[in-house]
Amino acid sequence: MATSTPPVPVKGARARAHAEVRAAILTTASAHVAADGAAALSLRAVARDLDMVSSALYRYFAGRDELLTALIIDAYDSLGAHAEAAVDATVDDAPAARWVDAAMAIRSWAIGRPHEYALLYGTPVPGYAAPDDTVAPGTRVSRALIRIVRDAARDGRLDDPASTTTVSAPTSESFVLLRTEIDLPTVSDATILAILLAWTQLFGLLTFELFGQTRNFVHDDERLFRDATATMARHLGLGDH
Repeated sequence: MATSTPPVPVKGARARAHAEVRAAILTTASAHVAADGAAALSLRAVARDLDMVSSALYRYFAGRDELLTALIIDAYDSLGAHAEAAVDATVDDAPAARWVDAAMAIRSWAIGRPHEYALLYGTPVPGYAAPDDTVAPGTRVSRALIRIVRDAARDGRLDDPASTTTVSAPTSESFVLLRTEIDLPTVSDATILAILLAWTQLFGLLTFELFGQTRNFVHDDERLFRDATATMARHLGLGDH
């Protein structure tokens, strides 16, 4: 005799329904950010597009800031996962090539999702202060890049740029906690500074491209980005063999 399928617990069904509505809200909110910018995000407008009364959205998000935070965390996690996959896929390659490949993966994500990149690295939203919940997701991409440096140091494939770098005493002092945070306790201050320069160069040039600052004087943004990140990889001391 065939046995019947046990009924789905009501609690589980409700949880799934809640998750589905929440996902729909985030998808719609993301489309609004893409069209009108994060500063114009309105729970009322999102509710209207979903055929919901605006008060119903407050069962899922306490207000605009909480909705923005959820969008930011999702974007950080998406970018972080993209960078981590690139770093994982190149463990057998030369450190300099790994850095360039990871940078190109980050650029690919940003080009494909410019409004999400702008939400993370663009103009701050007036009246919004990102809570601590965004810190861990926000560091995923930088930690993926730092893993390349850490692997190179472990394998003896990281040169020290100290001979061409000057680090002041106040800057050196500020690196004490950072060195511990990124788990590079034995590298020089010059290397820590080079990491910061390479990281900010990567995102600075990408921001210039996406926000139109290289228009009319750069003919091939992808080629420039690759050349620039390769140069910074060498400055950082990452080996090319």
